[in-house]
Amino acid sequence: MTDAVGSIDMPDAEDEAPESKKTRKGGKRAKKGPLGRLALFYRQIVAELRKVVWPTRNQLTTYTTVVIIFVVIMIGIVTGIDFGFKEAVKYVFG
Repeated sequence: MTDAVGSIDMPDAEDEAPESKKTRKGGKRAKKGPLGRLALFYRQIVAELRKVVWPTRNQLTTYTTVVIIFVVIMIGIVTGIDFGFKEAVKYVFG
């Protein structure tokens, strides 16, 4: 039985790895010591932070205000539900 790529019994040529190539363990990182790996890690962090799109002061103020208002509303809802349950338990159990 065959499909669009090849046979089930016969693997594709791309799937087979050439036996003459030797694979390396660790690559470039294996040659560096712990300080070299730490420096590489720090450089990668700095490179990723440069890619970040930071919010403007206006956006940050808006986001912070929305979060604070949402948290205050949720505190009110949870407090109201808690008070309701407390009164219900007091009514049922005396």
